[in-house]
Amino acid sequence: MLIEVLVSVLLFSVGVLALVGLQANMNQTQGAAKVRTDASYLATELTGLMWSDKANLSNYTTGSCNGYARCKAWMDKVTQALPNGAATVEVKNSGDIYIVITWSLPDGGSHKYKSETSIS
Repeated sequence: MLIEVLVSVLLFSVGVLALVGLQANMNQTQGAAKVRTDASYLATELTGLMWSDKANLSNYTTGSCNGYARCKAWMDKVTQALPNGAATVEVKNSGDIYIVITWSLPDGGSHKYKSETSIS
């Protein structure tokens, strides 16, 4: 009878450990999904800013961004919202916009979100 109790405690312990591992994995995946959603939102936000400011599209490129208040505020938002977040923005003469947002999670993986649109 004592052996049956020990076996049942062992099985229960293994089950609890499996649930704890599942919870940890779920938290990590949920955090990664949140960061991907934030990156998507930030790219969409910049696209909206650029649509409302068509006359100054060239100021949104990565090289000119620090000198333009609207773009600088957006870049600051990227670095605050994403872990090790950075962004590059390329504006072609034809109105094609390329936004690349990169970040790295604590697990060491580097991630990238790309957005392409055309403003004419």
